[in-house]
Amino acid sequence: MNTITTTNFRFPGQKSVYRGKVREVYNINDELLVMIATDRLSAFDVVMPKGIPYKGQILNQIATKFMQLTADIVPNWLIATPDPNVAVGHLCEPFKVEMVIRGYLSGHAAREYASGQRILCGVAMPEGLKENDKFPTPIITPTTKADNGSHDEDISREAILAKGIVSEEDYLILEKYTRALYQRGTEIAADRGLILVDTKYEFGKTKDGKIVLIDEIHTPDSSRYFYAEGYLERQNNGEEQKQLSKEFVRRWLIENGFQGKEGQQIPDMSEEYIESVSERYIELYENIIGEAFVKADITDIQDRIEQNVLSFLKG
Repeated sequence: MNTITTTNFRFPGQKSVYRGKVREVYNINDELLVMIATDRLSAFDVVMPKGIPYKGQILNQIATKFMQLTADIVPNWLIATPDPNVAVGHLCEPFKVEMVIRGYLSGHAAREYASGQRILCGVAMPEGLKENDKFPTPIITPTTKADNGSHDEDISREAILAKGIVSEEDYLILEKYTRALYQRGTEIAADRGLILVDTKYEFGKTKDGKIVLIDEIHTPDSSRYFYAEGYLERQNNGEEQKQLSKEFVRRWLIENGFQGKEGQQIPDMSEEYIESVSERYIELYENIIGEAFVKADITDIQDRIEQNVLSFLKG
């Protein structure tokens, strides 16, 4: 299948390119950012060798939809989406933290809890919980924003303020926005028969000092969803939850001896497995958005993206 795993465009006014784990961001005249969602797959902060068909389109279109659905409560960076894989927005200076919010004891939090930890990022977790139980109130567990090739690290609010990573005034806004976005996301998920288990948000400052939501929001790469139907029954019976997230990839990697640790080899992903991951991402899209996924023409993704971005920049 044709995928886009790297780009090397030269757009008019281009100043620089930042390559993240999944997205490639082009700075245009220190005014605009052209963000291209590639088909790269990242897990445990490691980029897998092969791309996943339509993954970039799926992530970009979910993020765009949720930016639109939350713009009334939290301002965001987005201006336009000139291509299925592309978002264009205002140039922002990103905060060097990711705001993770958890409504349930799942994923990383559950792994920490199982190891005996009861404090996560300076936040106490109640005794007596089992995996995937709901927290009494959602908890914010930030991480540092790692450079490529490094791992994001848990950090407490106190450490963020003490190290001067974010000012207290700004951090209070980040917390407020994080809770508001999670509440809205929870309500939208409930309408789709889903539970928004946990998610992460990234924020930046525009040139005029306004704090805005950047990057992605409520995508399967940044969020974990459970199916609401049967959730309580599965919890009461000690069964695994039926979920929509990238966790299925993480579990497959763990089963095949990989957790991103030094000396571990990334297991080979067969064409059949890659196809199954692509199908799961499409399922995620259709459940999260509540609409059928329309596949873009991937005959020549590079050329399609380049022409659409150039057309937008010419105005």
